[in-house]
Amino acid sequence: MSDLSQPAAGLPDHLPQGERLLWQGRPDWRLLARDVMHVRKVAVYFAALLAWYVASSLQDGRNTLDVAVSAVQFGALALVALGLLAGYAWLTSRATIYSVTSRRVVLRFGIALPMTVNLPFRQVEAANVKQIPGGGEIALSVASTGKLGYLVLWPNVRRWHFAKPEPTLRGLRDAAKVAQVLSRALAADASTPVAVMPESQVPVAASRNGRRAAAAA
Repeated sequence: MSDLSQPAAGLPDHLPQGERLLWQGRPDWRLLARDVMHVRKVAVYFAALLAWYVASSLQDGRNTLDVAVSAVQFGALALVALGLLAGYAWLTSRATIYSVTSRRVVLRFGIALPMTVNLPFRQVEAANVKQIPGGGEIALSVASTGKLGYLVLWPNVRRWHFAKPEPTLRGLRDAAKVAQVLSRALAADASTPVAVMPESQVPVAASRNGRRAAAAA
């Protein structure tokens, strides 16, 4: 039986009366490993280094057995490095919870030092949905992130936006569904007009109160 005296996981406190939890989820660790930790790119880099080492060593006339032993040792170190990156992606996924309520977006993250970022809809200027192979991510353009800089928000932040960091829900397998939930919530909230726009420029439709909401992704 759940403890009603404790707030739901991922939320800093019980929701106020009238506020509802619409969606909650975690980033997929495989997507984080691929797109945030760049495991595939690092693997290709190590493979290229290994191929260059073997080719150059054999061309220089080194003993084949010595080259093979060195290659195996290098390969083992590369696997350890890739394993650490994948492990960090898994830990990041386990420590992160994204929540969308009828009034705000909440990001709970941090492995060693858990942190909660509340983003009321009145602070959200726009939401950009980016589709990636196997999922997507939703970047939130906000009026101000206060003292939360790019490094503090990482990896839950839009790439390369250093001057004005954009908190981002990353590694979402069901990004299209989350975008629809967020779009409807923003359309229903009367605090300020917001655009939920896919980066691929999917046409948008105006809601009844003038807010622009993304069309079905």
